[in-house]
Amino acid sequence: MSTLYQGREARVTAIRDITERRRVEADLRESEKNLRDITSTIGQGVIVTDTDLTITFANPEAARLLGWGEDELIGENAHTKFHYLNPDGSPHPLKKCIALNIVKAGKDLFDFEDSFVRKDGAIFPISLTSTCLKKEGKITGIVMAFYDITERKRIQEKLQLASMVVNTATEGVVVTGADTVIESVNPAFTHITGYSAQEAVGQKPSILRSDRHDKQFYEKMWESIVKTGQWQGEIWNRRKNGEVFPERLTITAIKDSKNNTVKYASVFYDITELKQSEKEIEYKAYHDALTGLPNRQLFQDRLEQAIVRARRADSMFAVLFIDLDDFKNVNDSLGHASGDLLLQGIAIRLVGCAREEDTVSRLGGDEFTIIIENIGDEQEAANVAGRVIASLEEPFNYKNEDLYAAVSIGIAVYPANGATLEELIKNADIAMYSVKNRGKNNYSFFTSEMNEKAVRRIELWKNLRQAIDKNELKAYYQPKIDMETGEIVGMEALIRWIRPDGIVYPDEFIPVAEDTGFIVELDEWMFCTACAFIKKIDERSARLGKKNNVKVSINFSARDIERPNLISNVRNIITGNGIDPGCVEIEVTESAIIRDIDRAVDILSDLREIGLDISIDDFGTGYSSLNYLTKLPINALKIDRAFIVDIEEDKNARTVAKAITAMASELGLTVIAEGVETRAQYDFLYSIGCDQVQGYIFSPPAPEDEMLKMLEEGKALQVT
Repeated sequence: MSTLYQGREARVTAIRDITERRRVEADLRESEKNLRDITSTIGQGVIVTDTDLTITFANPEAARLLGWGEDELIGENAHTKFHYLNPDGSPHPLKKCIALNIVKAGKDLFDFEDSFVRKDGAIFPISLTSTCLKKEGKITGIVMAFYDITERKRIQEKLQLASMVVNTATEGVVVTGADTVIESVNPAFTHITGYSAQEAVGQKPSILRSDRHDKQFYEKMWESIVKTGQWQGEIWNRRKNGEVFPERLTITAIKDSKNNTVKYASVFYDITELKQSEKEIEYKAYHDALTGLPNRQLFQDRLEQAIVRARRADSMFAVLFIDLDDFKNVNDSLGHASGDLLLQGIAIRLVGCAREEDTVSRLGGDEFTIIIENIGDEQEAANVAGRVIASLEEPFNYKNEDLYAAVSIGIAVYPANGATLEELIKNADIAMYSVKNRGKNNYSFFTSEMNEKAVRRIELWKNLRQAIDKNELKAYYQPKIDMETGEIVGMEALIRWIRPDGIVYPDEFIPVAEDTGFIVELDEWMFCTACAFIKKIDERSARLGKKNNVKVSINFSARDIERPNLISNVRNIITGNGIDPGCVEIEVTESAIIRDIDRAVDILSDLREIGLDISIDDFGTGYSSLNYLTKLPINALKIDRAFIVDIEEDKNARTVAKAITAMASELGLTVIAEGVETRAQYDFLYSIGCDQVQGYIFSPPAPEDEMLKMLEEGKALQVT
């Protein structure tokens, strides 16, 4: 600027000291650098805005989380840039913007959950902490620190779901600390035990201890938990009201990252009803439905026990084999109802003739047995037999008519007449038949001269060995019918022995084959024959342009399961015939399985791996059904004909059939009823959910050509 100074033109220059300004600017740049350095290391997005939400600063993490470059954020409005949508995608108005409200209210915000929008439009949840910037008491902007909580939300949802599952589960759940002090329980725990959560938390699970188990039981339990991290099994505990109950319990040790146990989780459920059902089914499986006496299975078990005790004590006992004389005449003349009443009355009198410690059994039909233990001599057995005969001299009254019963009794004494179950039963049976031959209504001890039946068995054995070579054995097939459609879905292969002089029935020669071991050759012949027949069915189906869906069942005995080369033989026969193994089903009885359950499981598993189905035959008659059923790799259960024959009149038989069907359904098994002869039986079985039936209601066992004809004609049972 020019001016006059003392008459001369002069220039005026103003000088200002800017040292302080330069220092402030340098300090500001240093502060920004420090802020950037600090915020780049904290692992959270940091954004600074003025009061209009214009972004003045954004750290690298904020830019990364939002998908923008830092320079793309500076100068932009925070709301319109990344806060314009709600979590559900609807617009988020500015007036509801939390940042703007912070500016207006002048209050800080901590750990507030909200959502931001990325550059690509993706909405993600965040946790936000916001602080107002103030100068001389006036708000000049805000600082927002935030981080992505997507993973936390996912974990929270999983925890909420887990909590909901636990709280709605029917199983009791208990969580304890490493010190086994209860930390939490679910509602089912309270329902089962009677203890509320408030009563249980802080206590130890020992508040439930019933004292049914000894110290060793719990030591083994904890030994398993320490070694394997888990224990599961059945245990008896006590409810708050003092009631002792059984439960199925699983205890699992929960480990931290260093493999240290930090908690224990226990899951349990009350198995009282299951135990009661098992007990009921077991009782019915062990006892005769008509008379309530021990059945054949329980009789054999008691006889085995008697042999063990007598051998140990060097004592004697007797087996009385009792068969009613001419009982068939009662059924034929007066009907089965009167016959059943007579059997019930006889059972009562037999029990009255025996001592309390003796075992009176009904083997089936009109056959009974009595085991008389600890006898001093044979006369004691004779006395019991005499009392039985005398007790039956008094008539039974049925509808004002007198029914008379007489019996033939054979007696075998241990150890003189046999040292094994089979020998004692066989010899008592021989003695009984000798009474029949001599006029009935008497008793007789077994003697060495009573060999008529033994001779017959030897003769049968000799002829049976030649039956295959002579082509006397024939395969017959009995259809299995689907109860929904009435169509043939399978068939059981049955062996028949047809000699020039007449038919030898299976119940006569099969026991001989089993006793001698020849059953293995018979079963292999049957298996080969049945597989060849399946091939014929395949060819017939192919000609009709269809796939063979009919399954053929073949029986395997206990001796088959014991064969070391069974699996390779089965595989070779199936491969040699070129058939689908899925068309083959193996039927095996419970008694065959329980002789060596572990081997049976292995063998049946191998058969399943080949592709064969497995069915348990005569289910419900064995005495280990419930113990081993869940271990077996099976597809189906066959309800024994013993339960079917009386199902129309016998409530117990119906109860057993219902129980077996319900249990099989829970296990995902097909239920097949054999021996079905009447429509009433069929209708009842259909009503309880049985899947298939087999019996004379559709067809007796038929030879191959008749069976093929049934399939070709599409023969079916009318189901309605």
